[in-house]
This record gives sequence, C-alpha cells and structure tokens, in this order.
Amino acid sequence: MDSFLKIYLPIYFLIYLATAFVVPSYRIRKQTGINPVTFGKEDTAHNYIGFIMKLLIAALFLVVLLFSFSTNIYNYLVPINYLQNKIIVNIGIAVINIALLLVIVAQSQMKKSWRIGIDDANKTELITKGLFSVSRNPIYVGMIATVWGIFLILPNTLTFFLSAATYLIIQIHIRLEEEFLEKQHGEVYTVYKSKTKRLI
Repeated sequence: MDSFLKIYLPIYFLIYLATAFVVPSYRIRKQTGINPVTFGKEDTAHNYIGFIMKLLIAALFLVVLLFSFSTNIYNYLVPINYLQNKIIVNIGIAVINIALLLVIVAQSQMKKSWRIGIDDANKTELITKGLFSVSRNPIYVGMIATVWGIFLILPNTLTFFLSAATYLIIQIHIRLEEEFLEKQHGEVYTVYKSKTKRLI
C-alpha cells in the first residue's frame, strides 16, 4: 500500500491544485477578464488569511513529498500508529477523491461568480442552486474533507495540526465572506443564510 501511496499522493495533490485553483482561475480570467484571485499584499485580515492558507497548503504538500521521497525524515513527524491501518487509509482515499469531485462540481455551478477570496471590486451573482442549496460553502466543505482525508492516509502529528489549522482558517474566512455577502446582496443573502447550512 505504501508504494502505491508514494506515487498516488503527489499526483493527486498536483491534480487537485490544477483542477481546484489553476484551471478555474484561467477559465474565469478568459471569460470575464477578471483575476479571480483576490488576495493582495495589503495588511488586512482577508489578505493575511490568504497568505496563511498558502503556507498550509505548501506545508501539506511538503509532508506528502517527504512521505514519497524521504521516508527517514517523514518518520520524525511522529506517526500516530494506532491509526495506521488499511481500512482507515482506504477511507482517507475515498474521502479525498469525493472531496475533489465536490470541489469541481461546486466550482462549475458557481460559473463566473467563482473567486479565490473576497472580490469587492466586481459584483457577482449569488449562487443558491445545486450543491449550494444544501451548503452555503460546498467548496470549503470539499477543502476541509481533503485535508482531513490526507490526515487519515498519513496520520501523524504534523498532518493533524495542519488539518486543524486549515479548518480554523477556513472557518474564519467563511465568516469574513458572509459579512461581505450580506452587504453585497442584502436581504436575499439573509434569507438564503437562514435556509441553508454554513457547511453541512
């Protein structure tokens, strides 16, 4: 199983980054002329969260690379031995694949409204159909599921803290987005918010 995961996980991570960030960013920019990546360099809470999110993703990718190419260093990350079994690993693999599918479908349903961060320069349509009728943030649900799925596949102290930190950062960012969406869409968003769960 380890030899399979050492190949599978880096490839999965690259596919995830491409399909969840690179391809949609290119598509939105081509369709609208707008850069969907809204995190900038100003010292704001929004931009700081974007910076921390990049660090967490990079750190998680580094753990995957250490597991795949430097087992000796990986072993210093304090593996959680009682979670290391085939059933939990297979659950983790299923979770990350379902999560990727969820992210891709949710992004396609957002169409031209998809952004990375808060876009206060361009008004976007409020999407409430499809997956967004079940969750106000299905993309974030997918991202949270991904990091915890990787923890199940590679259970160690570092993946646990990276997953927990990612969850907290996403929760903070969701609340910043909610404040923004209430200002932008007013009562329409308030009604939607009252009927639809934040996550699941």
